[in-house]
Formats: sequence, C-alpha cells, structure tokens
Amino acid sequence: MRRWGRREFLGRAVGWGAVALSARGWCGATLAKVAGVGERPAPWRRGLLDIHHIATGRGNSLLVVGPDGTTVLVDAGAKAGTGKDLAAQTPDASLRPGQWIGRYVQRQLRATGRVELDYMWMTHLHDDHVGTCTAESPLAEGGAYRLTGASDVAEMVRVRTLLDRGYPEYSYPSAPTDPSALNYMAFARWSAAHGVRVQRVRAGSARQVVLQYEPEAFGQFAVRNLAVNGEVWAGEGEEARALFPPLRELTREQYPTENACSAALRLEYGRFRYYNGGDLTCDTRYGTTPWMDVETPVARVAGPVDVAALNHHGYYDADGEGYVRAMRARVWVLQSWHASHPALATLDRLYSPILYKGERDVLATNLVEAAALADARLADRMLSQQGHVVVRVAEGGASYEVLVVDDSVEDGRIKGRFGPFVSGVNT
Repeated sequence: MRRWGRREFLGRAVGWGAVALSARGWCGATLAKVAGVGERPAPWRRGLLDIHHIATGRGNSLLVVGPDGTTVLVDAGAKAGTGKDLAAQTPDASLRPGQWIGRYVQRQLRATGRVELDYMWMTHLHDDHVGTCTAESPLAEGGAYRLTGASDVAEMVRVRTLLDRGYPEYSYPSAPTDPSALNYMAFARWSAAHGVRVQRVRAGSARQVVLQYEPEAFGQFAVRNLAVNGEVWAGEGEEARALFPPLRELTREQYPTENACSAALRLEYGRFRYYNGGDLTCDTRYGTTPWMDVETPVARVAGPVDVAALNHHGYYDADGEGYVRAMRARVWVLQSWHASHPALATLDRLYSPILYKGERDVLATNLVEAAALADARLADRMLSQQGHVVVRVAEGGASYEVLVVDDSVEDGRIKGRFGPFVSGVNT
C-alpha cells in the first residue's frame, strides 16, 4: 500500500491553482485545477532539457535528453530482493527492472527521432546502479555476461559510448570481487570489443560528454565531470586534484569504498544547474579518515544548483551539512528504494533554514512505507513520495518545472506539476 504525505502535490503548482489532497491520495475533483495533471507529459522538443529520475523501486536510473536530442543514461539499477525493507518493483515484476528502464528510454527516444543512447554513464559498480547478477539472471547471447540493469538496457537500446569509473583495468583501489560488479565489467569489455566506445570518466573534463547533433546551437549547455575515484575538479579549466592519499600510505581497511569512488557530474543549461553524484558520502569513520568526506569538496565546486539528486539515497552517511550548505538546491530529488532511505537527520538538514535560506522542496521516487512512517515528522513535507520525477528546463535554461509521473503503469500520466521556477535563484 502506498503512503501519500499530507503535502503530496500541495502548494507549488504556480499559476494553475491549488490542489487539495487527502493524507493518502487525491481528492479526485480537484485534479482538473492543475494544467496537465491527469494527462501524459508532452513529449520532449528541440530546445528543452529533460531530466527523468526513473522510478522502478530497485535503484537509481536517470535519463537526460539534451536540447539537441543528445541522450545520457546515468545508472540502471536493478536491486534483487522481495523483503519488507524494499520498495515494491514498479510498474510490476513482470519484467526485470533493466527492461522497464529500457522501455522507458525507448519511449523518450521517439521524440528525438533516434533509436540509440548517446551515452551510458555508470557512477559506480554497485548493483542498485548497474544491476544485481544472480544465477537466475539470463545469459546474453554468446554467454559473455548476464542480463541485468545496464546490460538489460543495452540489449534493448544500442549504446554509442559507455562511461564508468574503472575501465579498462577496474583495479582501483582493488580488483572487485562482487558478482554484480564482475558481470558489469564483463559487459563493458564485451561492449568495447563490439563497437561501443568505452572510457573511464575523467575528473574535471567538460569535453567527455558533449552535445552530438547541434552543439553550436546550444552553446549554453555543458556537462562537467566533477569527481571520480577521489579526484575532484579544481574549479577552473579541466584540472582535478587528488583527494585520497596514495594507497601505499593506507592500510587495506582504510582503502576508499566503492561509494566514495562514485563519478559525479553537473549539467548546465544557461542559468540552470543540476547535480548527480551517485553514492558519494561524507562519512569519515569518526574522523579517522577525513578525506573520505568526498561530497563536501565536490559540492563546493559544483554548487549552488537548482536541482540536486541526494547522494547515496539520503542514507545516514551522506548529504551532510557541508554538502547541503554548498548546494543550496531549490529542489532535492531522493532516488529511494529501501527502508533506510532517507535518514531523518538527512531530511532535517535538507529543510534546515540554518544551512541556507529560501524555499526548497523534496521529492522521492519510491519512498518505502517504513521510511515514511519513521520519518513522518519531516517526510510529510515532501511534495511527492512516489513516481517518476521529471525536471523540464525551458529553452535557454531560464526556468524549469517539475513533473511527477505515475509509475504504477507504463507510460503513466502526470500526478503533480510544480513551477515554473526561476533558474539560478540561489546562485
């Protein structure tokens, strides 16, 4: 049973009238008061920047459709399991999560007139970002790897460029042993041998992900690689600085975690800024490894932004004071799938007027019932607790709106519409 916060879709539908909702659902007669609610989202068109936080209940996945139709898929999570601590898989369990993501991507590609993904960007190698591999995961044709998450998407939509944090050696800080990571690595190497350009993310670069079709028409759009493997953009040019000490100075127990090695990026379109950092964390192991707070130095060169995805699903070890203070986001998006997403302390920081002034809102893709209850003191302030969260940026980037799209059915309709918001207010 889905739980709807008391403020679900209440209050920020600027220009379209108020929407009244019960604590657990719509007061049906009010739907027509907000333009577009109850309808399918209008398709992307040239000049718009669309950012889709895809809700499957099984991990992170983000689809970017740039102003010239260039597409970037950031992660394709497919977490296995059926416990009460997990969100329900959406739309349902008839397909694997990666297949639902692939179908979602295919629908969005129609408006661009293309059938390929220009970029697939994997923030790190955990299964809720690349896909769980089990003995039940079907083998791809030829048997080089199994189908799950990212490989499921690539089975359905041809990928032109694959970017991740470790290709080709995957040896930093040590060789992975997790079956899901090994399966993804096999998929990446097979892709490289079969015509896909596969690269390691380069921290600091603004030239690794670029518009493919009309770059000269949209010079105000850029993707900045903020961090990867503990290397953080220096803030100017394409230089990066190393945050982590050399491995020779660390014990094996002090090695950077997979989460801390996540690749992070910032999208820019005119005055609009968007951030996504995978599972970057701020946990320093009680001060014993201060350099393990990766997200704060990343936020200082990335922020402020208009919209930010929470690091590590809003978990207790992420989205710390320094990150929130530097980002100052108007809209926070929580890509959630577990009862621990988010921590109550995380929500407290997001809503705190001490860390930064001004309005802000939080929307979640798949808030688990247990999390909604445990965090009710603040979770009830969320604009949305369930559904695809789509940020649509106007041509030129001067303003944006946020749509919540029903994820209980494929090709769902708009459940909530918020904005337009003026870009760059907090900068």
